[in-house]
Amino acid sequence: MSAIKSIKPLGFPWQTQDPFLFCVHHEDFYPKGNDVMGPDASLAGRSIGQDFAPNKDGWRMYHGEQVPGFPAHPHRGFETVTVVTNGVVDHSDSLGAAGRFGFGDVQWMTAGKGVQHCEMFPLLYKDKENPLELFQIWLNLPREKKFTEPHFAMLWSDTIPEFTSKDEHGKSTFVRVIAGKINNTKAPSPAPNSWAADSNHKVAIWIIRMEAGAKWMLPTASATVNRSLYFYKGESIQLAEKNFTSHQAVELHADFDVELKNGNDESYLLLLQGNPINEPVVQQGPFVMNTQAEIQQAMTEYRQTEFGGWPWPSYEHVHPRAKSRFAKYPDGKEEVR
Repeated sequence: MSAIKSIKPLGFPWQTQDPFLFCVHHEDFYPKGNDVMGPDASLAGRSIGQDFAPNKDGWRMYHGEQVPGFPAHPHRGFETVTVVTNGVVDHSDSLGAAGRFGFGDVQWMTAGKGVQHCEMFPLLYKDKENPLELFQIWLNLPREKKFTEPHFAMLWSDTIPEFTSKDEHGKSTFVRVIAGKINNTKAPSPAPNSWAADSNHKVAIWIIRMEAGAKWMLPTASATVNRSLYFYKGESIQLAEKNFTSHQAVELHADFDVELKNGNDESYLLLLQGNPINEPVVQQGPFVMNTQAEIQQAMTEYRQTEFGGWPWPSYEHVHPRAKSRFAKYPDGKEEVR
């Protein structure tokens, strides 16, 4: 019996397994910024407000009209885990919370009973390009936590540990442990009502970087765990004795020994795993519930309350250009990095 359950191409978004709902990898090579922190470049030929063009000039505006990103939109019933490896994201939400994070930081937001937020990509630099790379991962909430109070936590880059392994030839594999643990390397605590907050659920989010020619044995987990490995950057890798080129996803039996053997270039992989919630999933856009009636309830409540309204001057709200990385929480507490 093979350790590999299935192999899929990486699309947009990536296919995930319970308890995850969604994963997307954004990589944009934005030009220099203008005075409003949008691109200092022509927007001709773009569908402004709906720009998902895959290859136009190497960058996209997504739903932004002046600044790239995702203006105010609602969520209910799940969590977003936003991992920014390059560039910055400006967050603002209906609770009055805000932040700027990037360059390795992670935002863990529990939407719970309902929140609006915007995620904009301000182009801070006017004298050089503004590349951006991030993952947004949607992690489901079980029925009993669907209506928990909204919450967001910052996992700053310098608090996220890195596990390092050297093979017999001195080649290294580095793993940023965003959720879960490897041996004694344990991730920071996630949001308190998360499925990941209970270690028995075996949730792991790891970004794996392998030197050219490196080998590493994936730690095993329980047979009940759903494990997906996404090979998103690199030339080639051998996994469970099968050769892969980049931009492929592999679902694995978590209780099997699986050795990764990297090819001739540095490679990057994302691992998502966890015990499944095993409840019905009914999704409509940004709402994820257990029944269609609950979806209708979410839509009605959002129309009536806007989940607290929008306290910011723009649905594309960005923070001042000179502001450093920070997080301001609903209770007024502020962290500055």
